[in-house]
Amino acid sequence: MRALVPSPDDVIETGFILAGNRHGQSLAPSEACDILRSDTLGWVHLRAQHPDTPGWIIENLSYLDPTIIDALVAEETRPRVTRVGDGLIVILRGINTIDGEDPEDMVSVRLWIDPQRIISLSRRRVRAISDIADELRRGHGPDDCASFLVDLVERLTQRIENFWRGIDDEADDLEEAVLTEAAPEIRPRLADLRRRAIILRRYLQPQRDALRGLQPAHPFWLEADDLRHLAEEVDALERVVEDADAMRDRMALVRDEIASQLSDKLNRNMYLLSILSALFLPLGFLTGLFGINVAGMPGAQDGDAFWIFIGALVVVVAAQLAILRKLKWI
Repeated sequence: MRALVPSPDDVIETGFILAGNRHGQSLAPSEACDILRSDTLGWVHLRAQHPDTPGWIIENLSYLDPTIIDALVAEETRPRVTRVGDGLIVILRGINTIDGEDPEDMVSVRLWIDPQRIISLSRRRVRAISDIADELRRGHGPDDCASFLVDLVERLTQRIENFWRGIDDEADDLEEAVLTEAAPEIRPRLADLRRRAIILRRYLQPQRDALRGLQPAHPFWLEADDLRHLAEEVDALERVVEDADAMRDRMALVRDEIASQLSDKLNRNMYLLSILSALFLPLGFLTGLFGINVAGMPGAQDGDAFWIFIGALVVVVAAQLAILRKLKWI
């Protein structure tokens, strides 16, 4: 039977102090709530998939606006950045690095960031979150809320760019393969590339737009350097979105090329069959005519008639070939 009061040990995955002499100090689950209520800047990452997480947030973070809590624990999310007072609701997507799952099935990370606290949640493992935690354990990493946000966005975007470069290289190989020969196995690869490009664009376009919205309406703790770094990441996402749009057009051209090559191959085969039919049509007529079993067939009593008939067929074929060559059909 589940405890009435959610246990922080089950809900909290990791936590750190980011400011002052205790920078990088790991937080025990029992300390996390006190840090989040104090003026000491701390970061706590929660397990969004745990059934006790919503109850723990309501129980311990009741000072947050209900709209913030709803955004953090929502079942379905879409990339967004919403300013609430001096804080930000940030929902971003990153490449799925879980073994056995599709990388383009992007994982969601939700955050509340204000000058005193950072609360993040994810339902699946987010490598960027793990990397920041590792940096803090080594005594490095962000030391304020602005640098945390910039660091997280940079890590998410870098993995998106690296993954997209792999897709782009695969598309180049596919185009080269199609120009060589439209092999049957190319078509599933083409469909898979188009699918991944569509999925990535669906997530990255709103993420780009959300981060772009920070420039005109940002809280005071995001300074000019922070906004410049975020603008660089927005430009990187913009390039990926544009490349994803171009990828769909490129794959459409590849699909047309495959269809054209298959059509040409089919036409060549049909042409060959037509030539063979033209050659054998008179031969079939003659053999059918001379194969009737009625009296009066010429050569029926002549032992050389068969070979004479074969010779006549050869002459007919030669005449046909000459006519077809003169007509430039062959």
